[in-house]
Amino acid sequence: MPKRKQLKLPSPNDRQALLNARRNMKMAESAHAYVRGNTSKFYEWLDGIEGHALPEGPAIWICGDCHTGNLGPVANADGRVEIQIRDLDQTVIGNPAHDIIRLGLSLATAARGSDLPGVTTARMMEALAQGYEHAFDHHRHRPAKNAKPEAVRVMMKEAVRRTWQQLAIERIEDIEPSIPLGKRFWPLDKNERAEIKALFGRREIADIATTLRKNADEENVAVIDAAYWVKGCSSLGRLRYAVLLDIDGGAIDGDDLCLIDIKEGAKAAAPRYTDQDSTKRMPRDNAERIVEGARHLTPWLGERMRSARLSDRSVVIRELLPQDMKLTVEQLTQEEAMKAAYFLAMVVGKAHARQMNTAERRAWLSELRRAKTKSLDAPSWLWTSIVELVSSHEAGYLEHCRRYALTPAS
Repeated sequence: MPKRKQLKLPSPNDRQALLNARRNMKMAESAHAYVRGNTSKFYEWLDGIEGHALPEGPAIWICGDCHTGNLGPVANADGRVEIQIRDLDQTVIGNPAHDIIRLGLSLATAARGSDLPGVTTARMMEALAQGYEHAFDHHRHRPAKNAKPEAVRVMMKEAVRRTWQQLAIERIEDIEPSIPLGKRFWPLDKNERAEIKALFGRREIADIATTLRKNADEENVAVIDAAYWVKGCSSLGRLRYAVLLDIDGGAIDGDDLCLIDIKEGAKAAAPRYTDQDSTKRMPRDNAERIVEGARHLTPWLGERMRSARLSDRSVVIRELLPQDMKLTVEQLTQEEAMKAAYFLAMVVGKAHARQMNTAERRAWLSELRRAKTKSLDAPSWLWTSIVELVSSHEAGYLEHCRRYALTPAS
């Protein structure tokens, strides 16, 4: 690894305090940011609702934290790009209804932030239900290709064209073979550097950098640089590292380099089904659970993820590709809001449907349609849930701002 200028390294306790403060301020930026960062409030609501207020769908792997920021372009080994679920920290074998509600809350909050009228939120929930159902109903012949909102079409075009240099500039703000230290990247101590180097000395971990590259050899993979990565919102406070790998010993350009994201696999707070059969049991190790969930929900992502132990903690190791981008749903028109709800729900529906057999898909689709009312073309439990959640999260957001943003940090 390259020599560094001397920077003061926060102690583990100081590092945690700094990360918590940054997370709280980030969540205070908007109600939508608060919803993305405060997953626990959603789970508290789920714990508090009455037993059969929600339908119990088939036991499948769900995202567990299915907000708009956790969807975006994902590439496979052949370079194809599709919008899929891209963050699986909370993935569990659970009730697919939870993903639908979580996505609906995120979209409803985005609509509120765009100053759209309440009737638009109701229409969005109808579009969400229709898009989700489309993924299950193989008898429909109406094409869904025109359902992509403009923001998604633009992002897809950008993702397909992106190069490694663009990834480096966006993620590490540099195209040189090093990670610049500063606000986003903190220096590591000797033990952390040694552990990361040893980790990629293992063939089963080094192959994450060679799987997508023909004629690459795990024995030639070497760690060029690494740093603590101050990234995300809900993940702030957990172990997070950026690692730059050299694939063939040249370290000349992007074809020779690989950017790795190492993230601690924390215990899932998302509710899971407890009566799982032997074929659908979740791994006890948190990183193994996340990787297994990715393989079911987003196979393209799962094929370039590994689980391991680092600093005696469970971690997920993932290669970042230029096509990996975060979908941003902030300012919406009424038309775009409807399209976004339909399309993103269809993405989630496909991830759910591929795990169900024919009988399960039919039964779940029937349940979704049975719960609709004459006044709203969406399940009544979905609308009731969104109304309650939007109300509680807006109150929670205001209180969060009072606690963490009103008084400047000392």
